[in-house]
Amino acid sequence: MSIQALREQRAAKAKALNELVSKAEWSAEKDQPIYDAGMLELDDIDGRIKRINDLNEKTAKDHMEAGALDAANRLTKDKGVNATVFTRWLKDGDKGVSAEEWQTIRNTMSTTTNSEGGFTVPQEWAKSALEALKAYGGMRSVADVIQTAGVGQLNYPTTDGTAEEGEIIGENATATDLDISFGTKPLTAFKYSSKVVTVPFELLQDSAIDVESLVRARLVSRLGRITNKHFTIGTGTGQPTGVAVASTIGVTATTGNTTAVTYDFLVNLQHSVDPAYREAGNLMMMMHDNTLREIRKIKDSQNRPIFVPGYETGVPGGPPDTVLGTAVKVNQDMPVMAANAKSILFGDFGYYKIRDVMAMELFRFTDSAFTKKGQVGFLAWMRSGGNFIDVGGAVKAYANSAT
Repeated sequence: MSIQALREQRAAKAKALNELVSKAEWSAEKDQPIYDAGMLELDDIDGRIKRINDLNEKTAKDHMEAGALDAANRLTKDKGVNATVFTRWLKDGDKGVSAEEWQTIRNTMSTTTNSEGGFTVPQEWAKSALEALKAYGGMRSVADVIQTAGVGQLNYPTTDGTAEEGEIIGENATATDLDISFGTKPLTAFKYSSKVVTVPFELLQDSAIDVESLVRARLVSRLGRITNKHFTIGTGTGQPTGVAVASTIGVTATTGNTTAVTYDFLVNLQHSVDPAYREAGNLMMMMHDNTLREIRKIKDSQNRPIFVPGYETGVPGGPPDTVLGTAVKVNQDMPVMAANAKSILFGDFGYYKIRDVMAMELFRFTDSAFTKKGQVGFLAWMRSGGNFIDVGGAVKAYANSAT
């Protein structure tokens, strides 16, 4: 069966389950077995889709050279830098680029190169790398991401008006003063490195290898994982402040729930966020996949599962997985359920701001330390930071009990 047919089959099954769970009357005897069997079928289809995707990716890598140049042309149209030149530089370094081509490269740089072959990546290449970072963990896909040209500290203004209200004034009476109180929260940019990626000469010299994709994938995965971790659970000391750290606790579980969550706790968590935020329509629950696994077992008072699978996966705007009507974002950097852990977040994550500064920089190393091992080194730098710019409680946390 084709991958498209599998996706259509999954969408139809998920939609049927969605309708099943959403119907007015729920029969634990008749409907629960249908739901359980359907969820197993969805898991099986997801596994088959993943296996086909993995095979397709492997096959594509074996026939990549022509496609790599086409893709590079789309990704590296920055001020006339030819994609072939950029790919050749990745493979062969400075010696693979003519003097005229090198002058073109230098003209597009925002900073000068160093003696070891530094290179500021073409703008479209950098944009594609930043776009790919969304796949790692989920914070970039739900937060508000901004870009700035400068590297200095950016102080983001904050204000909380949730407790403010007007007044009734009698005839000829004077209105009371109530000024708006403002504060600031810093959006400091931190310097991140991908750590050095070493690539054997054999891979670089093999014309069937898409060097650009290989290098970008490794750099993106490393930078994506570390930044998502910090945007989620960063301490704020020498690193960004994570949303799980900055959010206040909306619900604390009662004793005996160190590794559990109940239906009532989730309802209370939803209502711990002010209706002013809830009515904006940008709400989401964020949790580790292990936590979602446990929530999928929870049922409401009619013995109906509170987890409803999404359908039309991969389609922009397609219905997502939901818990109690709220979209779910799995983030593997979220704490798993444990004593005192903030294991579930709920609210509007658009109040978490991610700041990217300037362009990503890529460096190529061919010094003796690498040459002796028959390798070439690549290293990417980026400046990024994040902070929860809210003082009114846009995101609240569920905390497991201490004992």
